[in-house]
Amino acid sequence: MRDLLHKGNRLQLRRAGVQDLDYIMKLEYDPENLRFIVPFDRDFHTKLIEESKAAMDILVEEKDTGDPVGYLMVNGLKTEAKEIEWTHIIIDKKGQGYGHEAMKLLKIWSFDDLGFHRAWLDCKDYNDRALHLYESEGMLREGLIRETILTNGVYENLVILGMLDREYHARREQGMEL
Repeated sequence: MRDLLHKGNRLQLRRAGVQDLDYIMKLEYDPENLRFIVPFDRDFHTKLIEESKAAMDILVEEKDTGDPVGYLMVNGLKTEAKEIEWTHIIIDKKGQGYGHEAMKLLKIWSFDDLGFHRAWLDCKDYNDRALHLYESEGMLREGLIRETILTNGVYENLVILGMLDREYHARREQGMEL
């Protein structure tokens, strides 16, 4: 499969196509997810899927069935500095360890397959579940952007987390990665 990016134990990552837009929209606008992300509309995702070389929508699927369990969006695929932004990480089936495996696959793809130097993301400061996942997967807090997003009339803070290639490779040597 040409669009397959990486396979893990239970999951695989593949490039999303226009046939996946309904699922992506469902995840982004699900009330449980919506409070933690800044959503993009269908036209944005369509253009990203059909035209972008610098960003990509990615489906997280069960390897054996091909059933979707989440969606990722990455940006910075063409940066000279080899810095990738993990823009959205949304797991549909929560509490099954899919977030951890999806993160591990995203790191393999970003650092081993594509050779990026740095990966980073931002996360709302009250999204404890996501912050725990990211930090347990080796992301380090690099900063806080105070009151940077206005949501329903309330300013919100973003925590910036990042990982360098050498930190990822050290984790692999310690057996902490796939």
